[in-house]
Amino acid sequence: MERLLIQRLLDWKQAATRKPLLLDGARQVGKTWLVETSFGQHFGKVIKLDFLANPGLRELFTESLNPADVLENIELELGVDVDPEKDLLFFDEIGECSEALNSLKFFAEQRPDLYLCASGSNIGLLDSFPVGKVETAELFPMCFEEFVMASGNSKILQAFRKGSQTKIVHNKLWDLLLDYYFVGGMPEAVATWFSSQDIGVNERCQQVSQVHGDLLSGYMRDFGKYSGKTNASHIEMVFRNVPLQLANNIDASVKRYRFNGVIERKRTYMDLSGPIEWLEKTKLISRCYPIACEPKTPLSAYRKENFFKLFLFDIGLLGHLLDISYKEHRQQSFEYKGYLAENFVQNELRANGIYPTYSWEYQKAEIEFLFKTGEGEIVPSRSEIGSPDSSQEFAFLY
Repeated sequence: MERLLIQRLLDWKQAATRKPLLLDGARQVGKTWLVETSFGQHFGKVIKLDFLANPGLRELFTESLNPADVLENIELELGVDVDPEKDLLFFDEIGECSEALNSLKFFAEQRPDLYLCASGSNIGLLDSFPVGKVETAELFPMCFEEFVMASGNSKILQAFRKGSQTKIVHNKLWDLLLDYYFVGGMPEAVATWFSSQDIGVNERCQQVSQVHGDLLSGYMRDFGKYSGKTNASHIEMVFRNVPLQLANNIDASVKRYRFNGVIERKRTYMDLSGPIEWLEKTKLISRCYPIACEPKTPLSAYRKENFFKLFLFDIGLLGHLLDISYKEHRQQSFEYKGYLAENFVQNELRANGIYPTYSWEYQKAEIEFLFKTGEGEIVPSRSEIGSPDSSQEFAFLY
């Protein structure tokens, strides 16, 4: 499955000199596959060090962080020759090895000719970081465009990218969008959905639901493994509560996150700030800040740190946690489904580098998303998605 971020990696490769590239993102969004398989095919070979699968590799960095010493150790340990003109050196799950992370500073200073990529799932939780010595990129679950790409329908993909708004294009995209609402953008779920088209829809749905369940179980285990000083059970409570609060918005519009009732005897933002910030740093949730006054630039000056909406990072996992069936998605039969559309747009914006996001509300009026144009003008946007028979189109995706 192709990912749009590959072009960013190819541009990095073409530079005359470069800093090490650090790829960040939640677990299981496809970072390793993107670097090792998709990007790796543009090199003679990929020399991969996986610090999660092989913790003993940190010994290659314990005596010296000098690039010459590290490269010699890698060649001796793996029995390979590193060709700086043809090979890609890949430090996978670099957050598991602080020494390897610190070595990126010296590679940036002494070996800007080298093709060195690193990836990690909990980069935001690290105590130290080589600021200014790495180029960073972020990978999210597959966005809707990537889902259309994975469908293999090149004609619809072309029409989507051209911004065609004919009825037949709208109908085809609407059909794919309802599938995307159920499947979401986790690569394993997407691959399962499109590779099992020859079986019954019920069995396809069961297979995707199994993938969703396994992914969520893995995230829950990570809460205990990586939570540090933050209470792992509190992280899980906040994570599970995000879908519930989204689904409880009876007027179909997402309201600000309510702190009371999430964790027993915890009622304020300060009580929940630790778990919320942990989940945001690991890319599992995101915030949208409502602006309660006249929107002016810069929008960040008018936001309140304890006044925000929370969204889940993947719409497929959101539906799984709320037990929304494929049939319900297809029929759009459940109540107050506007929160799904809003979460969808939030995730699309993040995938396109727009974060944090902002909305506007005053008394009973609300605009779900605000955008700033290149000229600095602030304009409104809606997250509503119409049925194929309505006049609303997919313009917000373009």
